Amino acid sequence: MKLPTTAIGGIEISRMICGSNPFFGFSHFTQARSTWQKRYFTVERIAEVLEKCTEFGINAVISGMMDKMHEAIQIVQDKTGGKIHWICTPGGALEECKKGVQWCAEHDVTFCLPHPSFTDAQLVRGENKIIGVEEITKMTRGLGMIPGVSTHRPETPGICDKAGYDVETYVQIINVLGFLCSVETPWQSSVIRNAKKPCICIKPLAAGRVTPHEGLPYVYSVIAPKDTVAVGFLCPEEVEEDVKIVMNVIGQAKEDIALESTRSKAHLK
Repeated sequence: MKLPTTAIGGIEISRMICGSNPFFGFSHFTQARSTWQKRYFTVERIAEVLEKCTEFGINAVISGMMDKMHEAIQIVQDKTGGKIHWICTPGGALEECKKGVQWCAEHDVTFCLPHPSFTDAQLVRGENKIIGVEEITKMTRGLGMIPGVSTHRPETPGICDKAGYDVETYVQIINVLGFLCSVETPWQSSVIRNAKKPCICIKPLAAGRVTPHEGLPYVYSVIAPKDTVAVGFLCPEEVEEDVKIVMNVIGQAKEDIALESTRSKAHLK
């Protein structure tokens, strides 16, 4: 059982990829849970989850600049002989982000996407631009990686499309609860489907507030075949279970639904 794929920047990527918040204690739930996750996820346990991912064709993981992630990826690649594409998200102000891009190039990163701590801080919606993003994307290309942007703002894909920025993918939040989304879920899913480049959809299970049986069918029903979904796994068993759910729902017909409109969403059209 292998997951279908999409293409991002000319690279074949599975339509579900591995998220990483559980690995590094970003639970978006409680401090106690985050502390446990940080303690529990050793390099070896991260590698165990990643190895199970490869069995189902999951060939990418998204995370920040974490040495543990680099080590785990290397362990799995050496063991399986396959490639795990690392989608890495350096952040901070411009100069800090540029140092992060350099770090990514030195750690075998495939896709370098500046984190929302850069992207969203530099977003000027009224002027339809992201200050400094062209420096980052040019540097990313020059170092042999594929550029994109990680963002929590629904305006970002449209701004990048209109400006013609050299980006191959966008990170966007989507889940049935609207958890951490800035607009209602029908609008958020419309942004994702209408983006010119593939989206990497994060928080599909609202950081554990929604079960995979509820959350994954919803997300795959409202995004486009070009998009992929990042799911955080606590164990290899969750990988197998979630893959089965996704395999049962991918390919369902999708129907565009007229969106309720307000003045505050005019900039999303």
